[in-house]
Amino acid sequence: MSPAQQVGAATWRGTWTPQDRAESVWPALGFDVPDGSPGLRVVLTYDRSCGPAGVLDLGLVDPLGWRGWSGGARSVVEIAPAAATPGYLDRGLPGGRWEVVLGLHRVPAAGLGFSLAVEVGAVEPEHAGPTPRPVPFAGRPPRPELPAPSGFRWHATDCHAHTRHSDGRLSLDELAAFAASRGLDALWVTDHNTVSHHRHLAAVGARYGIDLLPGQEVTTADGHANAFGDVGWVDFRRPARAWAEQVVGAGGVLSVNHPVAGDCAWREPGGVAATPSHAEVWHSSWTDRSDGACLAWWSAAGRPVPLGGSDVHDPATASPGSPTTWVLAADGDVLGAMAAGRTAVAAGPDAPVLLRLGDDLHAVGADGGQLVCPDGRRTPVRGDHVTVGNHGGPHLLERDDRRVLAISS
Repeated sequence: MSPAQQVGAATWRGTWTPQDRAESVWPALGFDVPDGSPGLRVVLTYDRSCGPAGVLDLGLVDPLGWRGWSGGARSVVEIAPAAATPGYLDRGLPGGRWEVVLGLHRVPAAGLGFSLAVEVGAVEPEHAGPTPRPVPFAGRPPRPELPAPSGFRWHATDCHAHTRHSDGRLSLDELAAFAASRGLDALWVTDHNTVSHHRHLAAVGARYGIDLLPGQEVTTADGHANAFGDVGWVDFRRPARAWAEQVVGAGGVLSVNHPVAGDCAWREPGGVAATPSHAEVWHSSWTDRSDGACLAWWSAAGRPVPLGGSDVHDPATASPGSPTTWVLAADGDVLGAMAAGRTAVAAGPDAPVLLRLGDDLHAVGADGGQLVCPDGRRTPVRGDHVTVGNHGGPHLLERDDRRVLAISS
């Protein structure tokens, strides 16, 4: 039984316990919105004195379905007839039955007191779309010359980024300008458990000469996965196998994120056996690239197609393109090329890279490194562009101290 006691027309108070979390991680509290309402405000407060041991997430369902998600990034959500808090779809204010969905992300043994209030009245949500004026940026640096077959091009891509539509600090315009200034051709915008940013991506990207691509980070306490493509909202409350079925069935790609990264590690039921076809082998948190934990996981998982993601939230702590996923695409079809496994991962857009063209590997800018084969054999790389034939399967480029320079698919 839910501990939430309704103390007003749309006000609840109570204490969540570990037993409540064991019964349901995502309890829902229903309320009614009259037709023609001028706006809606949802305010969640809870006892934050226990620090990270107690965390509640926040989301909304309206009469049309899933409306949006704040996770733990916001405690106030506002919906107006023609606007919505970033992270929530802008589709009006339909009258009828709504639900607040709470995420019991962490609940301490002593319980977690909370209150929730829903208020109907005029609101002015934070602006979610493109800024009135483009964000100034210094321009795009020169592209490296990379070998590619006729009709194809290597696209410098970042597969993981966040904006104010979830827990990022940057607007869409700020993120696009930052990524373009880093020399990226494409950036997957993967805000948590929402697709509210998708409708703005094409217009914002065009302002800065970069392809902003529609993604979402399907986020739970047991693991995160990026859903790439216009595949519809993925219900994170369902099992991970259902995510893959939906995403792949809709023509997208699902990838495990940062599989060995602390409390965000991949712990979904089924473990490695449930791993999708792609994985974020190189994440910005992998600062000591002589640490082989993520590579050991990758090997144990059968070496899924490698991707890299900066997971940029704050420009003070991460930059787009660190790392960079190089995608060999024709006609700009980055998603199709990723699905086909034509990827390579490097530390950045101007860092040494290991590219696969058929059975040949091309080490570019890696003079003094070592080519590491799947069976452990090592071959010195001498020269700025070295081609090695008859080498199938994923390979690594390393320095002499075993620090990874690049990964090939």
